[in-house]
Amino acid sequence: MRVIIVGCGRMGSELAHQLVEDGQEVTIVDADPRAFERLGAGFKGKTVAGSGLDRDVLARAGAEHADALAAVTAGDNLNVVIARVARNVFNVPKVVARLYDPRRAEIYQRLGLQTVSSTAWGASRIIQLLGHRELNVIASLGNGEVELIELEVPPHWVNRTVNNVNVPAEISVTSVSRKGSTFIPALGTAFQNGDRLVIAVLPTSRGRLESLLALG
Repeated sequence: MRVIIVGCGRMGSELAHQLVEDGQEVTIVDADPRAFERLGAGFKGKTVAGSGLDRDVLARAGAEHADALAAVTAGDNLNVVIARVARNVFNVPKVVARLYDPRRAEIYQRLGLQTVSSTAWGASRIIQLLGHRELNVIASLGNGEVELIELEVPPHWVNRTVNNVNVPAEISVTSVSRKGSTFIPALGTAFQNGDRLVIAVLPTSRGRLESLLALG
């Protein structure tokens, strides 16, 4: 996959290294050539000095043939404009803009731009670490609005059904792993000893889930 990263700050440089290690073809763009020093001498991707707002710069970075672009500069407005140019001018299939303000993220998502709010996700993750260490969060979806939690079925849940656990729009058992196979349960599926569950839960409903698990 050919990926362009606009912004060689802490996030951009880390993203570039991880994608290169994953075997992707990476080009990183930054208006300040000194920013590329963060990449180190052994960086195997390409660098292009220039403003991500400049179409000629994006063209030099290979935007016409790119499979994906991530706009991760320090400015929300700049990232949105770059993302829109990448999508509307160069027809890049996958475009993501990093935004600090989660309120703006919601607005731009309604306009069809895929965004990631590091502020919202970071706050949600800190809350997890501070107050909910006993639950194993395996993924945060969107900007942290939904969490996937993996756990072994507690003894007092055995022989109870999914319907006894699910809370509409708050808590939902999404998969059950049993004796080497995994399946999506029905509301009437009864839990068995040794089952491993993946549960989707709102962060605001974690306390309710902990009460169901008798952990809190």
